[in-house]
Amino acid sequence: MNKIALVAIALHVTAFSSAQGLVYPTVKKSPVVDTFYNSYLVKDEYRGLENIHDKDVVDWIDAQNKLSKNFCEKASNQNSTYTSIDQYSYTEYHHPRKEGKYYFYYAVYDLTASSALFYKSGIKDRGDVLVDPTYISKSDRITLRGHAVSMNSEYLAYLYSRNGSDWGELNVVSIKDKVKMKDHLDNLKFTNIAWKDDGFFYSTYPRTEQFSEAIGQQVFYHKLGTDQKDDQLIFKKKNPRIHFSFQTTSDERFFLLTENDEDLNVYNIYYLDYQSPEPILKPLLMKVKMGIDFVDSHDGKLIARTTHKANNGAIVEIDPANPFKWRSIETEFSEALLLNVIPLKEKIIVVYQYNSHPIVAVVNYNGETLYKLELPVASSVGGFNGNPDDEEFLFTFNSYTIPPVVYKFNVNTYERTLTEQTTVTFDIKNIEYKEVEYLTKDSTKVPMYLVYKKGLKLDGNNPALLTAYGGFGLVEAPSYDPSIVYFIMKGGVMAYANIRGGGDYGEKWAQQGRGKYKQNSFTDFISAAEYLVKSGYTNPSRLASTGGSNGGLVVAAAAIQRPDLFKAVVPVVGALDMIRFERFTIGAFHKDEYGTVTDSLSFLNLRSYSPYFNIKEDVNYPAMLIVTSDNDDRVPPFHSYKFAARLQNRTAQINPIYLRVEKNAGHNGANTFMKHIRTEADIYGFIMNMIGGK
Repeated sequence: MNKIALVAIALHVTAFSSAQGLVYPTVKKSPVVDTFYNSYLVKDEYRGLENIHDKDVVDWIDAQNKLSKNFCEKASNQNSTYTSIDQYSYTEYHHPRKEGKYYFYYAVYDLTASSALFYKSGIKDRGDVLVDPTYISKSDRITLRGHAVSMNSEYLAYLYSRNGSDWGELNVVSIKDKVKMKDHLDNLKFTNIAWKDDGFFYSTYPRTEQFSEAIGQQVFYHKLGTDQKDDQLIFKKKNPRIHFSFQTTSDERFFLLTENDEDLNVYNIYYLDYQSPEPILKPLLMKVKMGIDFVDSHDGKLIARTTHKANNGAIVEIDPANPFKWRSIETEFSEALLLNVIPLKEKIIVVYQYNSHPIVAVVNYNGETLYKLELPVASSVGGFNGNPDDEEFLFTFNSYTIPPVVYKFNVNTYERTLTEQTTVTFDIKNIEYKEVEYLTKDSTKVPMYLVYKKGLKLDGNNPALLTAYGGFGLVEAPSYDPSIVYFIMKGGVMAYANIRGGGDYGEKWAQQGRGKYKQNSFTDFISAAEYLVKSGYTNPSRLASTGGSNGGLVVAAAAIQRPDLFKAVVPVVGALDMIRFERFTIGAFHKDEYGTVTDSLSFLNLRSYSPYFNIKEDVNYPAMLIVTSDNDDRVPPFHSYKFAARLQNRTAQINPIYLRVEKNAGHNGANTFMKHIRTEADIYGFIMNMIGGK
């Protein structure tokens, strides 16, 4: 690849929308032309907006926020979005996780702060605060990112970040007396905590510029009471682009490390058996191309789930002494999608999805079914946390309009007991769930969930909101969303399309929306919109769409490709400049998902669907509220900045284009309860203003 950059003289551009009377903030137009493979010219008109700390860029963002805030607050007040979403947010349920001797849970007690970590000894005990983020810093917004408990239940290590960043820090607290230890680690990123004896494993990256590519991961072991500079280096590679995941089993016998080589698209798996005469890290499986997710050990064997020769996933037992002879634990649910595996002392709890219904089952280690529970469509289950020899586990059931309902489950008697009645401020029985299938352009059947008030008339004039994720083989489990409740109560139809690229139909479904097939994700989404119109649920003047992260890419690409189908579009922290995506933060991790400009065919594919580079000068695109965060170091905010600038600065653009930038926040957006409600109120105020309710 040959790449030449030609920088033009910066021009000041002011865009306006005569129909809406909008005058957009002035932006410097600083075109750069990149030449790929000596013949393909890619013009980036707003490269200067990547300099996010430049005063002109900062002033431009402030002006954009002022414009969007003015509109969104008026729209929110007119449609009562803030008060309604706030009302539906106050649901009561209690779901602690059993870890070691204690129960832990996150909860908000200060609406101006993020969740604190609570703990208690018994399920019926009153919880106490163990870690309060408000006491970690007076100047930064602190968000707790996870924790891990030592095997003896004496210590808890917790991760936290500042202002939404993916960069994290770690502290340790003594659980019994709630005393913070002197241990403090920093420069942590995308790491878990794996305890072993009186210390734990973790990983870190070299700290460079804010949006620099995440390379050079290293795995360390930290012993309690020591300084980070004295930590033992466990694993690193000469190739800095290789990254790792690791864990210890619940009995702390095995340490497992998986090495992911994106360039070769292979995994190398290593293990350490602490019961061996000479415990050293050595290869377990090398150059494997299928995913293997180790969940725990049982009787000296490793229990894993894998997609090897199993599109929907399978449970396998691997003996480290003979790793190439796997024992498959076959169950009666081979046609169902395997979502979760929880190995116990004598049994295994498994969670499947079949025809959009979650199934909870208990099987023995020969795969024989001991218990089975099928749950309603478009719902999800989670939990089952605890120790392998526990008799009772807690799990949750919830859906888009049903807050988590918590059950206590006995794995010996299979008795389910409701722990507490979940309360809401609306009538759940007045909401209907429906699953449909629609045909996409290549005649593929795609499932979609619809949620709306009972008695809906298919008159083609209902407000509708279409959303999807469609990436990385992820199965988006339905979860309670007060904003969706608000939209439905206003007469809206919420539609969630399970498009290709996601994992709803297994690994093959994910592959059909990955890499060179990524366009299938956008085509599926467009076909979902066409189905909603054709079937009488709505029409293009009353159809909105929204999605976050990869879902932000989906809704933006669909809007650029088929602007006639949507009235309003809200891409949230979306990847929108796919030509430069891999150059920053974790972009290079996702070459398998999107592709790379270092390959000519892959480059052409990226160029064909990148939303930013496919904006046409003579098209009036749907109204948009483009949402991002100024400290998002996963999908840098300038994706949204450049996208908004190019849309705004065209004379053909009559529909309004707003940019909303959350300050001191990262990829997950607002980091306090009240700020989150404000964001949702702005989004739904914008949507309702554009498409109206009933």
